[in-house]
Amino acid sequence: MKKLNCIICKSAVLAILSMVFITGCATNRVERVSADTVTDLSGYWNDTDVRLVAESLIAECLNAPAIARYTAETGTLPVVIVGDFANESDEHIDTSILSKKLEAALINSGKVDFVAGAQEREQLRTEREEQQGWSSEESAKRLANETGADFMLIGSVKTIVDSYDNQMTRTYQVSAELIDIETNRKLWIGINDEIKKVITRSSVRF
Repeated sequence: MKKLNCIICKSAVLAILSMVFITGCATNRVERVSADTVTDLSGYWNDTDVRLVAESLIAECLNAPAIARYTAETGTLPVVIVGDFANESDEHIDTSILSKKLEAALINSGKVDFVAGAQEREQLRTEREEQQGWSSEESAKRLANETGADFMLIGSVKTIVDSYDNQMTRTYQVSAELIDIETNRKLWIGINDEIKKVITRSSVRF
């Protein structure tokens, strides 16, 4: 009986050591892919969705009559500032990535000028104030000489969720609005609701 117990104990120890060895030797496999590769792993908002939505909304915004009309009437490009893009969805979404993509595309289009946002302005104002006391008179930048924005770009991300049994449909509605800062007039509204995903799971309840 003691001999049998000893054999069982040795077998158990060997099994545990084998598992530890196999686990220790396991490695993750990393594969590099193109930046425009569609990688839907979880079914939630991802980099592909950001790119597709940004491209669609920017194409609409740049063709907005309000931008062409402003340039024709004033002879200058409208100055735009990016406001908040609210996450009103049911998941964590870093909307700053979307707003920065929109900002970059608008600036690079050459059809509008941009000024710094609220957080950036605070840093710049601090720097200008410090220059008044620490920089030479010739190089110190003047206070109260900022360029005021004409329009503000704001927006939101929302989700529409429908589920039954082991399937879920997630539709993303992303809106962007261009607003006249002085008059509060909405000059353009773009809505993209083309991102729709059907997620099927075999063992997870929604």
